[in-house]
Amino acid sequence: MPSRVSDAFRSHPLHFNHHKHLDFNSLKELPESHAWTATPLDHYPCTDPINTTTTTTTTTTTTESVPVIDLNDQNALDQVGHACRTWGVFQVSNHGIKTSLLHEVESAGKRLFSLPIEQKLRAARSPDGVSGYGVARISSFFPKLMWSEGFTIFGSPAEQARRLWPHGYSNFCDVIEEYEKEMKQLAGRLMWLILGSLGIAQEDVKWAGPKGDFTGAIQLNSYPACPDPDRAMGLAAHTDSTLLTILYQNNTSGLQVLREGSGWATVQPIPGHLWSMWGIFFIYYQTGCTRACSIGPW
Repeated sequence: MPSRVSDAFRSHPLHFNHHKHLDFNSLKELPESHAWTATPLDHYPCTDPINTTTTTTTTTTTTESVPVIDLNDQNALDQVGHACRTWGVFQVSNHGIKTSLLHEVESAGKRLFSLPIEQKLRAARSPDGVSGYGVARISSFFPKLMWSEGFTIFGSPAEQARRLWPHGYSNFCDVIEEYEKEMKQLAGRLMWLILGSLGIAQEDVKWAGPKGDFTGAIQLNSYPACPDPDRAMGLAAHTDSTLLTILYQNNTSGLQVLREGSGWATVQPIPGHLWSMWGIFFIYYQTGCTRACSIGPW
């Protein structure tokens, strides 16, 4: 059984050829490979002969709001516990990550994704690899491809960054390494809050905490402008196969989270805030007490 993220990816390689890495900015029409819904002309208008109504399929949505938790609030522990049991996700303020650093990471991502496709493919992720440029790893579970591109960083960013910018990669590395350090501390703080709110003793989770012995990956995602956005999917609905995900959402709306029994709730971005959500491994760790967070569609 794989004990690390890198081992798991090597055990379950994903085979995507480079011809599936589109140059999104050059396309004027949506390719069929990325069309998740049919055009209106493809629909046969048929009335139900019994009910004399036209049958349509809809997705359930809710106007409920995802909890927002101030980490400096004296009631943060109780609020986190309630969010664990009812949502599986919450938004955090006063998290300790400087807004300037978040903006630097966003700028670094824009610089990366604005590169020509040929240059980005120099750092293409191998089928059994973790780091590098490529499509979402969940792509193999869906019949259509997603209108997005990603860059995964596991460990030092230097090797992949050097392939992109042979003579100018140090600034990118400095920003990513600082972000990784700050995020690891925040992840430890959040895990202590989450696990503590569920009544788990500290001696049982010594690996967690701000100085905990755990690893993580940084995932940069880009969702380019689409010529036919109503038929495309930026990122399909899924649950992360991790313990904890911390998401920085820029000021563009599109993220939704699924609340059991209520439907999909649209997440409105709040400048400077971060999202904390837990995945499948967290549910395995504490079965029956919490909910995993299903996210999508962008």
